[in-house]
Amino acid sequence: MNPRKLLKKLQGGSRNLRFSDVVACARAVGFRLDRVNGSHHIFVHPCCDRLINLQEVNGKAKPYQVKQLLDLIECYNLSEGKPA
Repeated sequence: MNPRKLLKKLQGGSRNLRFSDVVACARAVGFRLDRVNGSHHIFVHPCCDRLINLQEVNGKAKPYQVKQLLDLIECYNLSEGKPA
């Protein structure tokens, strides 16, 4: 799916988002997977001093973690194509 469409989908506030879509959106704005510890997928961004933790539960992303990702995107003014 187009990264812009993914971001719009996340911003739509749906509580039923696929984990793979959330990860694709994080990667599109420049986050990269740093490590996996159990179910915790830890992503870092070169322009952010904070980490983002994403977890998959039955193929879906946790809504509060999606909100945290969106808050980071807004706070650091991240957009599609930022270097990872």
